[in-house]
Amino acid sequence: MVNAQKTLSSLTTLDVGGPARTFVVATTEAQIIDAVQAADHAGEPLLIIGGGSNLVVADEGFEGTVVKIASEGYVADSEDSCGGASVVVQAGHNWDDFVHQTVLHAWSGLEALSGIPGSTGATPVQNVGAYGCEVAQTIAAVRTWDRENNAVRTFTNHELNFSYRNSLLKSATLNGSPRFVVLTVEFQLLLGRMSAPIKYAELAKRLEVEPGKRANSLEVRRTVLTLRASKGMVLDAADRDTYSTGSFFTNPQVAPELAATLPADAPRWPAGELVKLSAAWLIEQAGFSKGYGLAGELNLADGRYDAGTPPRASLSSKHTLAITNRGGARAEDILMIARTVRDGVVRKFGITLVPEPVLVGCSL
Repeated sequence: MVNAQKTLSSLTTLDVGGPARTFVVATTEAQIIDAVQAADHAGEPLLIIGGGSNLVVADEGFEGTVVKIASEGYVADSEDSCGGASVVVQAGHNWDDFVHQTVLHAWSGLEALSGIPGSTGATPVQNVGAYGCEVAQTIAAVRTWDRENNAVRTFTNHELNFSYRNSLLKSATLNGSPRFVVLTVEFQLLLGRMSAPIKYAELAKRLEVEPGKRANSLEVRRTVLTLRASKGMVLDAADRDTYSTGSFFTNPQVAPELAATLPADAPRWPAGELVKLSAAWLIEQAGFSKGYGLAGELNLADGRYDAGTPPRASLSSKHTLAITNRGGARAEDILMIARTVRDGVVRKFGITLVPEPVLVGCSL
């Protein structure tokens, strides 16, 4: 289905973004390939949207073709006690729905990733992770459309070069957008009602198990959903804290020498030769508390806020890593909060936070 001038705010969890010049809904693999090829042949800028949970789209919109990936369904190619379950999922399939189905089918490994908004095809691009689990741990292969060679190409897990919030699918680009468009994702999951080992301390404590031990997968899912909801990270139309992209900044990975300059109580974890820090801790210690916002109406002429009205955008009242649309916010409102927080952390600690969502037609 082709629809000109579709407003992109309606397709994102942040609820900001102007119109697309051309908007296409692709419900099958053939439609996805046809839409992408048509845009490339016309020399059109291309934007791929799945669940829209990781996008900040400029107020001016997108002067090109937007392809909404809406393919759905999954197939268990094989299931046996030795090899586990091999499950192939369409790129547009709702991620949390699939995770729920894995728990119901006693396919173990994804339960800690419950409640994450978006589509399945987006998960390998950013190597989505939470509560000590990343999709890289269970992905066997990703089938894609290679825009450069005009051919279907399948990548094994090793070939995807997964790292923290990154992969080959994210880094390889063509004319400013991803070179490889995800068609299906294949997961290799263990069989059983018990979860993967619980690595995240907060989750282990809630489940009353020792870190590294397993728990009932359904109980893990329920607990993760409760934890995420308490932080405004489960979509809820009635809760403005969930009108966000989730975590706006990634946890920075810095040299040990820089990490050593932080207070002793600063959370930190080994990350190869680097040290991973908590972006939330840095933000809070730089003076930005939950609910922080720039009060008043943004004057686009001079970039200042006129006092007198509540902020249209702010940090979540539940979690300092999320920047939220409080109602009527524009992309520029969101970015102004992000810039203010980023610059404050630089001044305090000399560390530059990197945005996690994709910024379309805008920048920090």
